[in-house]
Amino acid sequence: MVLLVPLDFFLLLLAAASAYILRFSDWAISLKPVAFSLTRSDFFEVSIWAAILGVIIFAFSGLYSHNKNRKFSFDVVRVVMACTIGLSLIALYIVFTQQLFDSRFLILFGYGLAIVYVIAGRLVLRGLKGLFYRLRIGLRHVVLVGSADRIVEMSGALERRPELGYEVVGSYITFGAKQQQELSLLCVDELIVVDPFLSREKMLFLISFCHDRHIVFKYAADQFSSYASHSVAHPLAGFPVVELKRTPLDGWGRVVKRLFDVVVVIILILCTFPFMVLISLLIWIDTRGPVLYKNERVGLRGKIFTAYKFRSMHVKDCTGDQFGESGKKALAKEEKLIAKQNTRSGPIYKVGNDPRVTRVGSVLRRFSLDELPQFFNVLFGTMSLVGPRPHQSREVAGYIDEHRKVFTVKPGVTGLSQISGRSDLLYEDEVRLDVFYIEHWSLFLDIIIFVKTPFILLKRRKAL
Repeated sequence: MVLLVPLDFFLLLLAAASAYILRFSDWAISLKPVAFSLTRSDFFEVSIWAAILGVIIFAFSGLYSHNKNRKFSFDVVRVVMACTIGLSLIALYIVFTQQLFDSRFLILFGYGLAIVYVIAGRLVLRGLKGLFYRLRIGLRHVVLVGSADRIVEMSGALERRPELGYEVVGSYITFGAKQQQELSLLCVDELIVVDPFLSREKMLFLISFCHDRHIVFKYAADQFSSYASHSVAHPLAGFPVVELKRTPLDGWGRVVKRLFDVVVVIILILCTFPFMVLISLLIWIDTRGPVLYKNERVGLRGKIFTAYKFRSMHVKDCTGDQFGESGKKALAKEEKLIAKQNTRSGPIYKVGNDPRVTRVGSVLRRFSLDELPQFFNVLFGTMSLVGPRPHQSREVAGYIDEHRKVFTVKPGVTGLSQISGRSDLLYEDEVRLDVFYIEHWSLFLDIIIFVKTPFILLKRRKAL
């Protein structure tokens, strides 16, 4: 946080200087000759005051708040908002003081470059911070308190994701005088209670203990607390009634998301159609047979729909009614493979080193190109561009009640769980990410996930 203030100040000045240099470039002059007489030194002086104003607005926008877990999308939105406010204030100043200055180019390009530079600067800082964390530099030391299984679960998750910046230095199932003495000898930054059903007396004791020793106290919310954070209160017959909202997608949110899906997917289909034709030819040349693989999946409100994919397996190994008697035999073969080579936990399966995959199919799966036909699912309305992954009925049969919340929204071609680990995630982690997405949906979150997806596809995956 300390570095952000001088960095933002420098980047705002750099944006102003870049806009000034661009204004005097041959390209800009050819569009419109320079009509103002603001010298470079005078412009630099004005830019300093504008940069100071920008930093102040950034501070009031919460961009310098001490929250190490703040999402990058939060910074992007706040930077755009703060720069827009700054632009508005500068425009008002010019109007009300009747400044003899007429260069919309400088103002608009300075505004645009300020957004780009500041966001890029913060992105670089986050990358450096993630690199340091992976090198075990600057990690926050954390102690976990709670039940044994939750401690193992949380510590494992933090160990698998060093970029979060945490190192577990201790864990306690019980916390008494002996544990207090042990903890006082450790250098601890945070204490996290991972048992949401810990008694009120023990919770208050831990809070007091942390406050006395200047340790950050956190706790894992129980399921009801998580739901209650998305509540709306309203009077009913004279009684205050609280409604638990399932997702911000209720109402107009669903309309906005559908409009976004339709507009973007039409563009995607037009852009990728030549590649789809090429992939279809390669599949047919490699292994004669149907190009598309139609598979029944469970979607919105638990309804069954047909998901389209490019066929990536040999015809004799494809399951489903589409392949008749051969599909039934392939299903029996698949069940044996799952028993021997399943790499997933929970109700979801994934056959590792799958011998049924064709040469072309292995390439398609490597870059998820086999899922391109699902753009038509989005167009037809059975799927969304962003959402939880659709699973098969036999997988859904193994869900517990809390997993079924994923049916609140349409399944997606990509989603938060896919950009966070694709099919290499533990199933419980995948469900948590999908539920988080459902409870915190916004159009901006959809855009962030959609933009990140192509970069994630280029990363190496575990063996298919």
